[in-house]
Amino acid sequence: MSAPQRFLCTLSHTIPLTSSLKPRAAPTFFFLSFARSYRASLSPMPHDQRTGAQVARGWNEKATTEGQLLPAGDAGGAENVTNMLAGMSIGENSTKTAAQGSVAIWKPNSYGTASGGAVVTEAENGAGVDASVASPRKSSGLSKVFRGKLLENFTVDGSTYTRAQVRATFYPKFENEKSDQEVRTRMIELVSKGLATLEVSLKHSGSLFMYAGHEGGAYAKNSFGNVYTAVGVFVLGRMFREAWGTEALKKQAEFNIFLERNHMCISMELVTAVLGDHGQRPQEDYVVVTAVTELGNGKPKFYSTPEIIAFCRKWRLPTNHVWLFSTRKSATSVFAAYDALCEEGTATTVCKTLDEIADISVPGSKDHVKVQGEILEGLVARLVSHDSSNLIENTLKEFPPPPCTDGVALDFGPSLREICAANRFDEKQQIKALLESVGSSFCPDYTDWFGTDASDYHSRNADRSVLSKFLQAHPANYSTKKLQEMVRLMREKRYPAAFKCYHNCHKVDAMSSDSLFYKMVIHVHSDSAFRRYQKELRLKPGLWPLYRGFFVDINLFKANKENAAEISKNSVNEIGNGSSGRDDLADEDANLMVKLKFLTYKLRTFLIRNGLPILFKEGAGAYKAYYLRQMKLWGTSSVKQRELSKMLDEWAVYIRRKCGNKQLSSSSYLSEAEPFLEQFAKRSPQNQALIGSAGNLVRTEDFLAIVEGGQDEEGDLVAEREVAMPGPNISVKDTVPKYEGLIVFFPGIPGCAKSALCKELLNAQGEIGDDRQVHSLMGDMIKAGKYWQRVAEERRKKPNSIMLADKNAPNEEVWRLIEDMCHKTKASAVPVVPESEGTDSNPYSLDALAVFMFRVLQRVNHPGNLDKASPNAGYVLLMFYHLYEGRSRKDFEYDLIQRFGSLVKMPLLKSDRNPLPVVVKSILEEGIDLYNLHTKRHGRLESTKGSYAKEWINWEKELRDILCGNSEYFNSIQVPFELAVKQVLEQLRNITKGDYTPPDTEKRKFGTIVFAALSMPVNEIQGVLKELAQSNPKIDVFLEDKHLENLNRAHLTLAHKRSHGIKAVADYGIHLNKEVPVELTALLFSDKMAAFEACPGLVDGEKIVSKNEWPHVTLWTAEGVSAKEANLLPQLLAEGKANRIDFNPPVNISATVNFY
Repeated sequence: MSAPQRFLCTLSHTIPLTSSLKPRAAPTFFFLSFARSYRASLSPMPHDQRTGAQVARGWNEKATTEGQLLPAGDAGGAENVTNMLAGMSIGENSTKTAAQGSVAIWKPNSYGTASGGAVVTEAENGAGVDASVASPRKSSGLSKVFRGKLLENFTVDGSTYTRAQVRATFYPKFENEKSDQEVRTRMIELVSKGLATLEVSLKHSGSLFMYAGHEGGAYAKNSFGNVYTAVGVFVLGRMFREAWGTEALKKQAEFNIFLERNHMCISMELVTAVLGDHGQRPQEDYVVVTAVTELGNGKPKFYSTPEIIAFCRKWRLPTNHVWLFSTRKSATSVFAAYDALCEEGTATTVCKTLDEIADISVPGSKDHVKVQGEILEGLVARLVSHDSSNLIENTLKEFPPPPCTDGVALDFGPSLREICAANRFDEKQQIKALLESVGSSFCPDYTDWFGTDASDYHSRNADRSVLSKFLQAHPANYSTKKLQEMVRLMREKRYPAAFKCYHNCHKVDAMSSDSLFYKMVIHVHSDSAFRRYQKELRLKPGLWPLYRGFFVDINLFKANKENAAEISKNSVNEIGNGSSGRDDLADEDANLMVKLKFLTYKLRTFLIRNGLPILFKEGAGAYKAYYLRQMKLWGTSSVKQRELSKMLDEWAVYIRRKCGNKQLSSSSYLSEAEPFLEQFAKRSPQNQALIGSAGNLVRTEDFLAIVEGGQDEEGDLVAEREVAMPGPNISVKDTVPKYEGLIVFFPGIPGCAKSALCKELLNAQGEIGDDRQVHSLMGDMIKAGKYWQRVAEERRKKPNSIMLADKNAPNEEVWRLIEDMCHKTKASAVPVVPESEGTDSNPYSLDALAVFMFRVLQRVNHPGNLDKASPNAGYVLLMFYHLYEGRSRKDFEYDLIQRFGSLVKMPLLKSDRNPLPVVVKSILEEGIDLYNLHTKRHGRLESTKGSYAKEWINWEKELRDILCGNSEYFNSIQVPFELAVKQVLEQLRNITKGDYTPPDTEKRKFGTIVFAALSMPVNEIQGVLKELAQSNPKIDVFLEDKHLENLNRAHLTLAHKRSHGIKAVADYGIHLNKEVPVELTALLFSDKMAAFEACPGLVDGEKIVSKNEWPHVTLWTAEGVSAKEANLLPQLLAEGKANRIDFNPPVNISATVNFY
């Protein structure tokens, strides 16, 4: 019996069953908590260009000796990426720490990983730790571990086993392969067919907090043992006290035991005013449960919505607001409602609208408006089981809401804000005070935060060899096998992730020379890792998902023959848990999710807060370029862009005048922004709508928790060093000012003709569009590791010039260097890339790779020694090719445009070319397979020195023979170089002149909806008027001076959000883009306006009814008269101030339902 079954069964005997459900005449309101559940496997990926050809032979992986390790890559400087001799790792596998050659600095105590390089702290070296909070028992145990060198002496052999168990985790992060619009369409389709229900929940603005019981631990998104988790434990403990009153201490202890016994973890959104500003400072500090997970048997099992509601009602935990949409009409309407509210929605209007549309509305136990405020971060829409509505209703009948809180009138001692205020100068003391205030029933041990005693404090960080020994040891069960598989894959593919291991202080007493215990934090540094991992899931459905917030307990131990046989016997038939509640959906459909954020939140966090470093370091001009770029990427309406630009320009002047050159802190920016926004909103209703809500500021200066500058567990705060200003000095028209510099760089592969192009651009001085000097710097002529440093030096010497960076720039680390260079030297950057269709996992197709290889093998005397004389030229190009692996062409171009604001495409292959010869495709695929085997074994070791040296020699020879044998084909499929240069010059010229429009690479740009209408073809309306004028002299006289040939739009308004409400507009979403017959029954006109009276017909058997009292099509208004005044024509007719001409029979015309 599972944990939910156990306590469901228990509660069924203790809680009286009551039914408050009635037949649905209006939305039903319940209390429900929110959860997401996913399936582990995805459908196979379609074949890309690498598949389809029959390969004549395959490569066999050579056996490794026992205990042989995969060599770790070197995470050196970005320069090494393009210098093929050293290469660069984008993963965690670095043997060089940031502490080497640097001065140790202080930061908050944390066992997790930061979003950048490692930083050695005084605390981690044992400085200033209060031994009074350590446990003497565990202190002696951990001293034994450290002084006895147990890990160093622990060798991996045939009797070594490891047992790994997920200790805490949040949902996997799935990136939709389809555009947001395609996802929305698919969701509506599945709901329409009765295969799923659409669930929408509020996104509270806080930080992820996970709790697995006292022994299991408290965790933030990527760390534990810091101020985030201390605050989380305090707030969760306070929630228990408020909910249970005098029983709280008992229930806290029971809750810890329950989580430990069932090996469970709960995930919450932690919303406080002490951990830094998001969109609005909350009025109260609270948590909202977002997931409940069983971790005891195999793969994590995320509770379904009915299971979560039972769990939360049992323990009286706070729940979120959730809406269910089970019909095509309601599912369509909710997306239309968001489009209408996305630029000005606040919590009250959004919740009210969704309540009106939803089939079931389940208010949360924490009212967003009361506890956080009106500024709403967004909504999360996902698919759940088609019978979710019935299951929820049945569950809610069995488990009514908890009684009113017993602890309202009790004194719980100082609040979170009071404790932080009293200890605001000492982070360690803040943590200690918070944990002591929680009480021993909930937090009896502080070793996760303070380690043991001062002498052992540094020993919490385990040696890096833990990970290697974990991967070498035999898995003791199915879970361990799958976790090893995941870690190996991420290391082999060099994903941007860290695997940090720490001593498990809770297991000190169980440690011995034959049994060691550790905690591992899997910290994914970039969303690109999730996208790449998803592709692997499609190829290998048996893989476990890559979770967010990922913590694993590891036990390394020795087993004798008898125990080893028992372990093997028990693990033969062991399988993992599956995800619950999603069996009726295909894997890709089960994982569909859309995040819907509101502009009122984004203007505060992204435009104001994240723009502070740009404003103070680069000035108002760069800040304006930044916020205009952001709004353009979001697809913000032109009206809102103008309004926000005016407000943000005023903000920039205000805050610079007040703060001078001292940058306003991002963690407390609302102390200045909120009063400014409040005063701005008071000037007009238009300003109020723009801001959303302002006022009632919560002051945090005295109680803000001590958090390292730039550190943000949730991830929406961009650290100063990571602020990516896409084209920081590019205006809204993407022009490059002449007084600023320009860097032209090349995210390509050797053989892409960048050097030849640079020569042509140098010879075309003045043809780029202005008189700035053009100069080039060839990477092959500069010492390895010094190239980008030299570029920066040249930029400082010639700040107004155009620099051609003649070196391949293949990854994000190089791009960040270029961005940083732009910011510091006031320049813009333009990437030039060879045009290619790409594959599902690489921006360059095999056709392009073949051409690059062919070109390289035609070279002689190349400055970089990469030519026909190079023994491993093919290997080097494969290495560069794989630096782009895991990124589709669409993602590749999108990332470049988002960062730099523009993109130049250099023509490469003719569109009407013949397919790649089979023999060429086969030799490339053989090379890719051999490259994967080589790197799996040897990392970046040169191909001439590894176990596959002979295979490489044979492959390189055959590659040359095949490519040379198909030289006629390769010469015929390439775009003439002169034409390619001409097109690149033209694109660069457009950018410098401001005539450039970035390609539309956005997955989806939603414009806000104002009204729904029937759109009519203007030419048909004009045709009707012409016929009427010919048959009716009165109409002809009226129309002769009205110039209706200039009519550019004709529509019949169905509903307007200002006049009729959001729901009225959204309800027409079900008929979007469908044709509707319309009868024009009369012409009404006065000396100031004219309109057709109209009667819409049926669509799909349903009558289309306009919310206007008089449905009409406005044709003309006099100067100074607004179109909406045409609504007055019937009244003017009754007063004798207008004329009416009836049509008998009515004129029929076809219209289309649209949103405007």
